[in-house]
Amino acid sequence: MSTVDSFGSKGKLNVAGTEYEIFRLNSVEGAENLPFSLKVLLENLLRTEDGANITADHVRALAGWDPNAEPDTEIQFTPARVIMQDFTGVPCVVDLATMREAVKDLGGDPKRVNPLAPAEMVIDHSVQIDAFGNSGALERNMEIEYQRNGERYQFLRWGQTAFDDFKVVPPGTGIVHQVNIEYLARTVMTREVDGALRAYPDTCVGTDSHTTMVNGLGVLGWGVGGIEAEAAMLGQPVSMLIPRVVGFKLSGSIPAGATATDVVLTITEMLRKHGVVGKFVEFYGEGVAAVPLANRATIGNMSPEFGSTAAMFPIDDVTLDYLRLTGRSEQNVALVEAYSKEQGLWHDPSRDIKFSEYLELDLSTVVPSIAGPKRPQDRIELTEAKDEFRHDLKNYVSHDANAGTLDESLEETFPASDAPSFTSGATHVSDTDREPPKYSAAHGGAGRISSPVPVKMADGREFELDHGAVTIASITSCTNTSNPSVMLAAAVLARNAVEKGLTAKPWVKTSVAPGSKVVTDYYEKSGLTPYLEKLGFYIVGYGCATCIGNSGPLEAEISDAIQANDLAVSAVLSGNRNFEGRINPDVKMNYLASPPLVIAYALAGSMDFDFETDALGKDEAGNDVFLKDIWPNPVEVQQVIDSSIDKDMFAKGYDGVFDGDERWQALDTPAGDTFAWDEKSTYVRKPPYFEGMQAQPEPVKDITGARVLLKLGDSVTTDHISPAGSFKSDTPAGQYLLANGVERKDFNSYGSRRGNHEVMIRGTFANIRIKNQLLDGVEGGFTRDFTQADGPQAYVYDAAQNYQAAGTPLVVLAGKEYGSGSSRDWAAKGTALLGVKAVIAESYERIHRSNLIGMGVLPLQFPAGESAASLGLSGTETFSVEGVTALNEGITPKTLKVTATAEDGSSKTFDAVLRIDTPGEADYYRNGGILQYVLRQISAN
Repeated sequence: MSTVDSFGSKGKLNVAGTEYEIFRLNSVEGAENLPFSLKVLLENLLRTEDGANITADHVRALAGWDPNAEPDTEIQFTPARVIMQDFTGVPCVVDLATMREAVKDLGGDPKRVNPLAPAEMVIDHSVQIDAFGNSGALERNMEIEYQRNGERYQFLRWGQTAFDDFKVVPPGTGIVHQVNIEYLARTVMTREVDGALRAYPDTCVGTDSHTTMVNGLGVLGWGVGGIEAEAAMLGQPVSMLIPRVVGFKLSGSIPAGATATDVVLTITEMLRKHGVVGKFVEFYGEGVAAVPLANRATIGNMSPEFGSTAAMFPIDDVTLDYLRLTGRSEQNVALVEAYSKEQGLWHDPSRDIKFSEYLELDLSTVVPSIAGPKRPQDRIELTEAKDEFRHDLKNYVSHDANAGTLDESLEETFPASDAPSFTSGATHVSDTDREPPKYSAAHGGAGRISSPVPVKMADGREFELDHGAVTIASITSCTNTSNPSVMLAAAVLARNAVEKGLTAKPWVKTSVAPGSKVVTDYYEKSGLTPYLEKLGFYIVGYGCATCIGNSGPLEAEISDAIQANDLAVSAVLSGNRNFEGRINPDVKMNYLASPPLVIAYALAGSMDFDFETDALGKDEAGNDVFLKDIWPNPVEVQQVIDSSIDKDMFAKGYDGVFDGDERWQALDTPAGDTFAWDEKSTYVRKPPYFEGMQAQPEPVKDITGARVLLKLGDSVTTDHISPAGSFKSDTPAGQYLLANGVERKDFNSYGSRRGNHEVMIRGTFANIRIKNQLLDGVEGGFTRDFTQADGPQAYVYDAAQNYQAAGTPLVVLAGKEYGSGSSRDWAAKGTALLGVKAVIAESYERIHRSNLIGMGVLPLQFPAGESAASLGLSGTETFSVEGVTALNEGITPKTLKVTATAEDGSSKTFDAVLRIDTPGEADYYRNGGILQYVLRQISAN
């Protein structure tokens, strides 16, 4: 693509004797006044201006950005590179392999389907914590990982050889976002273009929502669905509206008792409350220079939890110091400094930058916190944690004849008006069917929640389990394992606890899953590893683990006791996601906490614990030991950081990073430009997206005679729509695998089988905690099948198959924040393949809305202030959507007419907002999806 350069911005920059071609921002009037993040976008437009898709008017529109205006100008952003993890990345490579065949069928050259931008994948989501609490856990978990995922890994090795500019970081290396900031990120990219060495800002999109972690390094990037990522790899720009930018001023410093995790939970709560969906957040002010790079990365990482597109920190000396520490070359560091200063991208706190909205946090006001029990924005001050747990327990406790009765002291926590339901098993009844709770005076000791359940383990351990028992305590996730301040604070706390004679409770599954091997190296060098291991916190793997739902099974006796007595037990993890049903199928309540607090809760053993007044145990002299007695001194933690971490550690950790170990190298790798699909494979199968596809798209049609597949409430996440974790034999996915000769023990997880559409369709809307309002008091992947008389209960997949056979299109009704959470492309792919033609929600999370369009599903929004409830929609109606055909004429209507006709013939009509926000999105929808659009573009050229 040739650059037009209407502004004469192309110039030269000499850095230490090397000449680089750059596109100068000061050639455009107004550029100097833009926020840092928009300057990066402006350079992107200057460099990619072609007079057609990207014009001088686009450049002027961005340079003349009005901070107070609502977004209405579309621009095309061309990311410098694409980064993927294996759960979401495998479907990308499957789709690219399928596109090669489809291009061939349409008369094109299959080799044209090739990444045009550098694409890197880190295999980090497949390790599961099967073994834990011993020195052999790491090796055993890796063995099992290769046994479970050998087919997928062979396929990825094929992709690494078949596609140009596609690299794979093999298993056992680290978590994608930590590997990104420590090794893959360039900060300033270089690439030879038409004989010149060009320098430009490193930007990326990633197939994981926490791609924003790299924002802490001054790199603009965010998560997209795998569908958009594939298009970006194939040279398609990301269509977006020029966003509003929220300025977030930081001042002060973190107090001794708090951690970076507490800061990020506070910021998450503030920004989610403020409302930043679809906006950029940018940190500024004198306080920025005092924020270590690791803390910046931790904050950037949680951008999806705020809801923002990106959460940027500018480039400054802190950035350069981190690049040096992590082993980047001096030439690269010199280029980053010179380029940033030349382009006005260097942080200058004295400059008065205009933002759309403003927020401020004095870091000295941050207090120790956790978040939960099911959303990352629900922050709880640690001093209130016990009371808040007891208050929230009413939403999770149920009772049958075998379980203990609730303690009478909780009567104030559970007033009769909002008492918990008591029913058999895990199925809950609706509020209207609840009976008054029963309380027992004989609760067996002060502070008991109920009569606890005795458990006898095969190895002789005996203990009692109660509601709130911490059954998982996991130091995990890129959010915190990338941050030495909290990781070493946890290790120092472990040492202090061991020296006081404290031990973790015997029912807690303990684990450490670092984001890179550098963590292990500095633990070893600091001499603190033995103390972590003494408390059961052994290294179990290098990967996403507990945070993605790969916590592994609880010990059988514990799991049996939980299920038999319907106990509401807990997990505490240093992650970023704690949605319902995500962490472990036996665990109902999940809490995010800093790594030192994860260990503290393993010592406490229960969420029903007040760290200020409840002792963790006794020392040798018989004195009570409290959390304050073992809490790490931040001065000592910094001293340990300074003496334990050096540049050589990073150089060693990433030496030969793409080579892999002997397991990886021993994989039998297929060859050839197109992949040889194995019809017997249950991991990697050719998807049906392009079957029967013509060179020209069919006109889009209005929707008539549609039925409701699910009627859902607020905050339905992509985890609810497309779960990543394990599943049982009696589910449609389990039945499919059993029918194909896969034993129950080899099911693996939904996430690991994302290369097989047959499993993933059956897993769509199958989260064990999803609540479909078409059914009363039922959780899980069920709906009513209106193809049958009286609409009986059925699995979602089975009902969808019946609707498809009957030729009946489907819609989904939903509340606010539909599709929040991970950038999970299968949440959209599965929706489309089930036959859903439209989703009507009160509001959407950004990535899922665009993913739906990318799969040819209409995202519609209820009129402002309206909902399914306010419109009196039960979900039993038949729906029609009129006005869709206007898109065939190149017109994108603002609203479409929706009519819901009840069984008695009465109808309700309303104008739903059409959430196709850009002309590019309209093109994708008209083509039946983004992949079809790209495929036709490639075949036509």
